[in-house]
Amino acid sequence: MNIHEYQAKEILKAYGVNVPRGCMVKSARQAGKAYQYFGCDCVFKAQVYAGGRGKAGGIRIVRDEAQACDIAKDLFKKRLVTAQTGAHGLPVKRLLIEEIVEVEKELYLSLTLDRRTSRYCLIASSEGGMDIEDVARKFPDKIHKLFIDPFLGVKAYHARPLCVLLGLKNKLLDEGIKLIQTLYKILLEKDCSLLEINPLVVTKDGRLLAMDCKINFDDNALFRHPEYEKMIDFSQLDALEIEARKFDLAYIKLGGHIGCMVNGAGLAMATLDILKEYGTEPANFLDVGGGASREKVAAAFRIILSDKKVRGIFVNIFGGIMRCDIIAHGIIDATKEKAPHIPIVVRMDGSNLEEGIRLLAQSGLNIEIVDNLKSGVQKIAQMMKKKKTAA
Repeated sequence: MNIHEYQAKEILKAYGVNVPRGCMVKSARQAGKAYQYFGCDCVFKAQVYAGGRGKAGGIRIVRDEAQACDIAKDLFKKRLVTAQTGAHGLPVKRLLIEEIVEVEKELYLSLTLDRRTSRYCLIASSEGGMDIEDVARKFPDKIHKLFIDPFLGVKAYHARPLCVLLGLKNKLLDEGIKLIQTLYKILLEKDCSLLEINPLVVTKDGRLLAMDCKINFDDNALFRHPEYEKMIDFSQLDALEIEARKFDLAYIKLGGHIGCMVNGAGLAMATLDILKEYGTEPANFLDVGGGASREKVAAAFRIILSDKKVRGIFVNIFGGIMRCDIIAHGIIDATKEKAPHIPIVVRMDGSNLEEGIRLLAQSGLNIEIVDNLKSGVQKIAQMMKKKKTAA
């Protein structure tokens, strides 16, 4: 789950981490009042669920009140397009207004889960303000990592060498150690999958300040934090993703034309990979889960059909806990009001397979049933190509 920068900084402040003075606004009028309140040059930062805002014109310096209103109006009209948003971009509905800070040095700090070691990893670099991928490519010797033992946590003697490598000395060294330990505490207590400060700055007046912050929550832990629901900015989500949330479906909209319905995240990822290997592009990631009900399957199929970019559908199901007849019933239920005119290929195996095949065969729908993944992908690719040629 994503949250905005201003929300991430509110969490940091609650734990005693220093951040610039700032406030969030939702209108140009509020922006003008905020500028008056600060009484100094400010930076206006568009709040969207994506990085690369500065390069896309989403971060602007403001030097007078009239300019504040004009810049705010301009930003609120934008759909910000960055490397992470896709060509359609994301709407700007909120701005973070902050005081401008005189910076002496920019650093990088993050905590994230390393799946190879099954441990949290602390990443630090003296080259802040850049994408960490660029730092790794250009300055690999300046990427420092600490894999955290979950039984020990982060002790001062763990954090101190990293702070020294970042060039922190004297009072700032102690502050850096405390900051790293605090970030790890936030990570655990808030169930974060990522906590990134980039840049972490040393100001010219000798303060350590989190200038930008990105926090992602682990979706698997959301049941422990019902308050997170209020933090979601639905303007940043696709309408189909919002609909999928209502049915607890793992759905992510992609840019292709083949709608996919699969059970199990691993099988879903493999399906997307194989579709791309055969020169086709998936329109979505959709995992209905292992024990979905007939109603949930129908909802999932309706969501795929609602995507106007979808020109074909591939269903790939292994019926373990999930029964093949439930999948068939769900597909039939979803198409009762209006039968789709796009090609549909279903590959199923496992529990109640014969009944599932019988139901689909008698449904009257234009469905091709195959018995393995490879032939299924080949079939939907062929049908899509044939339909495109006919058009």
